[in-house]
Amino acid sequence: MTVPLLLAGALLLTGCSDTAPAAPAPAPVATSAVTSSPSPSVAPPPPTTTPTTSPPPSPAGKVVVLDPGHNGGNGAHPAEINRQVPAGRGKTKPCNTTGTATNDGYPEHAFTFDVAQRVGKALADKGIRVVYTRQDDTGVGPCVDRRAAIGNEANADAVVSIHADGSEAAGASGFHVAYSAPPLNAAQGAPSTRLAQTLRDTMRTSGFNAANYIGANGLSPRADLAGLNHSTRPAALVECGNMRNATEAARMTSEEGRGQYASAIAAAIEAYLAA
Repeated sequence: MTVPLLLAGALLLTGCSDTAPAAPAPAPVATSAVTSSPSPSVAPPPPTTTPTTSPPPSPAGKVVVLDPGHNGGNGAHPAEINRQVPAGRGKTKPCNTTGTATNDGYPEHAFTFDVAQRVGKALADKGIRVVYTRQDDTGVGPCVDRRAAIGNEANADAVVSIHADGSEAAGASGFHVAYSAPPLNAAQGAPSTRLAQTLRDTMRTSGFNAANYIGANGLSPRADLAGLNHSTRPAALVECGNMRNATEAARMTSEEGRGQYASAIAAAIEAYLAA
């Protein structure tokens, strides 16, 4: 989620913090009747069956809302994105921000849009309906409260916001996953916590390190993120890494790296839906 600062009417940002089924039982082997006159026929024993484990439920038919952070046109419309909107818990905050960028200028909004499109394709290929909070990387907004409303209106089974951070802290690196805390409704309780934990666990097993500068063990409970506060569906926000860290910036700017982030997020969402 970015931290906006106003300077001479322009928006400046410092960063973003907004069992497989068992093998089938072998076919029963029929035993031929044995005859030996004048002895009576001997009937074959009844076949034995081995119980099988039911496969996990398919995520097909589920609805997932993907929320790529920020937008490419935000920077050219400071008045619009600085407009105050409800942030939940009785607070307000700017409609949106421009997001952060790598030191070489690769913007967060481009990264999040690219990764979200990759995640969406992977999910759609599994029969999951995917809804995006924005359709391109050239528009403005939508505001953070509207992004939450999109997930609510879609009756989403999971809402995942995709971001990247821009911490200037020395040595800051790693991903973290935010969720609303304390929860404001039932969906923000156990379902959102489980979604956040599944994202965290899958990111870890996919080779990403948890953040060393924020949260704990890759998780960051938050009360100040409007998109999470307004959600009535299971929702979490993943900060994929720190764009100001040279190693992570290199990964984010590469096609291969963005594919790796997308694969991990898609796998986490599938695992959450199938549980």
